[in-house]
Parts: sequence; C-alpha cells; structure tokens
Amino acid sequence: MPTSRMRPFRDTISLDAAREIISHTGVPVESTETIPIDRARNRVVSKDIIASADVPPFARAAMDGYAVRAADTQGASRASARSLRLTATLYTGQVSATPVREGECIEIATGAPLPEGADAVVMVEETDLETDPKSEGGVRIYAEVKPQQNVGRQGADIQAGRVVLSAGDVINSSRIGALAAVGLSSVEVYQQPRVAILSTGNEIVEPGHPLAPGQIYDINRFTLSAVVADNGGVPVALPPAADTIEALSAALDACLMNDIVVFSGGSSVGERDLMIDVLSAKGEVLFHGISVKPGKPTGLAVVAGKPVFAMPGYPASCLTNAHILLVPLLRRMARLDPKPARTLRLPLAQGVASAVNRHQFYTVRIEDGTAVPAFKASGDITSMSRADGYIEIPADIEFVERGSLVEVTLF
Repeated sequence: MPTSRMRPFRDTISLDAAREIISHTGVPVESTETIPIDRARNRVVSKDIIASADVPPFARAAMDGYAVRAADTQGASRASARSLRLTATLYTGQVSATPVREGECIEIATGAPLPEGADAVVMVEETDLETDPKSEGGVRIYAEVKPQQNVGRQGADIQAGRVVLSAGDVINSSRIGALAAVGLSSVEVYQQPRVAILSTGNEIVEPGHPLAPGQIYDINRFTLSAVVADNGGVPVALPPAADTIEALSAALDACLMNDIVVFSGGSSVGERDLMIDVLSAKGEVLFHGISVKPGKPTGLAVVAGKPVFAMPGYPASCLTNAHILLVPLLRRMARLDPKPARTLRLPLAQGVASAVNRHQFYTVRIEDGTAVPAFKASGDITSMSRADGYIEIPADIEFVERGSLVEVTLF
C-alpha cells in the first residue's frame, strides 16, 4: 500500500496573531516620482506643495452687473434710484483700460477683473438702463452696496506661500483642481508598491488557451491583480510556475525585484505543495497556517527584505485572504489609510454552521433586507462573485441561527 506523503499542519496561528505579524512586516515606500496631474488621482503627495501665487490672482466680479464705487450707491433704492454713467463693458479675460471714477460704472461679467477705482458690484437685477437720450448711457441703480460686496477678493481661495497640499495627502478630484489652480501640471508623489503575482501548479493554464484533461484556468492571477490595483499597488503578473523546487525557486528570484510577492497555490500540505520549502530555504517564514475558513493554508515569509505571501490555490480562499491579510499590508506600504469598512446589520436568512475552532468568513448576498448565505466551497469563485459581502463567525461559535442579526461587511 502506498505511503501518504502529506505533511499535515501541526500548528496554526490565530487570525489576530497573523494580523499582528503582518502589521510589523513591510515598510512604507520611500521612492518618489513626478507624474502629470491628470494621472494623479488616488496617489499620495510626497512633499508639501506651496502656492507660488494668489488664487484668484486678482479681485473679480462675483456677479453679472456693474462695477461701481460703493459710495456712489449710498441711499439707492427702488423709490430713490441713483444714476451712474456707463463708460465701458468688461468681459472675462479682459482688463479695463480705464478706471471707474466718481459717478461712473462699468458693465462687468462674472469672473472679470474688477476695474481700478471700483470696490463693489451691483447685481444686474438691481439696475435698469436709462432710456432718456440725454442720460448719455446712464444706468439706474436701485440697491445700495457696501465696499467689497459681490466681489471675489484676490487670494480669497489660496494665498501665495500657503500649503496647497501636505505630504501624505491622497489626491482626489478636488485636490487635482487645487493643483491646477496654482498652475501645476505635474506633482511629486510616492511610487506605488509593485506586487508580483504568480500562480503555481502544473494544472494552471492562462485564459484564452485550450484546456487539456485535468487542467483549469488561472483565476487567482486576475482576482489578485484587481485587489492590488484597487488598493494602491501596481500588479505585476507573471506566467504560472510548475510544481517543482527549481521552477518555484527561479520564479521567486524573478519576483524579488518588486516590493511584495504573492504566490497562489503550493502553500498547503500535499507532496507537491512546495512553496513553503522554497521560502524556508531563501528567507524567514513568519507563519504557515491560520485558524480561518476559508484560507487555512496561508503563509507569510520575508525574503531579501520583501514580504512574500503564499496564498491558497482555491479561488475563494485566495481572494478572501487577499482582502483580509494582503490589503492591510499593501495599503500601509502604499501610505494609504486602512480601507474603511462599509457594514450593514441584517437578519440572517438561514442558519449557518461554522468550522470548529476556526474563525470563518462566510460570504452572503443581500436580498429583501436579509443576509442570504452565498458560500459554496473554497474552490468556487462564485462564492465571491455572487456575494455582496461577508459575515465573520468567531472560532468559538459553531452555529448561527436563522434570524440572528449579523454584521455584513460589504466588498
């Protein structure tokens, strides 16, 4: 009778212990690059950005109307209008060649520079053009304005010498606008961690190629790449590696030019699950085996100073642990805040049994205001693709009753 060559897990660590180890593994990136601002969304500013000029660079009309000397409108009302002589019309992008003198006004468009001599703008709704030919183009003013009324002052938005963005700020759409407002076309940001992603196994075939008997398509390379791209990293996908020490060792060497390495498959306890052997030979294995379901055969090592995850080959297990374990490390190295959890508290649509002594992540979909169990098996990607989120079942709970209120963490 053949002898089993399986190497069962002798010890596993708790999820909390794994998270604690991960929290001390890997360091935030220090290298920087300068990129165009139109490609800077979700990137992290590497140094304070100081405004070199005021924004706006001039006082400007905040309303369509007439630029005036506020003193000339004193006492104006519908019952007692003031009449001012219209001397010019000013549009955006133009600068008045003549000042506003006592008893005069200039028609002005919203955003146009306030002419010299003017200190306020009367809204067009509070005026009428005089029709008397003797008025010489007069404007009747029906409302009194105060100095600076309806005027956007120079530097009202950003003052020269002030910090526009601080080092560590994550650039969003409005912050891109602030960079453009001070005239910057590029910005210095921290480089994003590069994450090597490699599936292992003689049975793995890239999508687009025909399958031979016993083969399956590579799923993990693509799901992991999406997780990395969503969380501040640059996925670097490599072709699948065969289940031999030599092939895995060469693949690991090729991956180490990146900041993080993620292998999927080969991390369990079978005869051909060799990834942990390779990692032990080349670096330090920090843990191998976590008391969770799915995803028990997960390992973490450090090789040449780089964090290396050995993820399970089963797609649901791999993707679950990518969200739970890889994402926190990646975001910290990318200098991003922890991903904010989006949760809902809902009744469970049917009872769920949990593995004994293992912290379980159980996928659910939301239907009619309830959490409907969606988990099928660790190898079934539809356990994730047809789910809206997951619930957590602690290791000391064996069954969650139907109708129990559960906290659903949304994907």
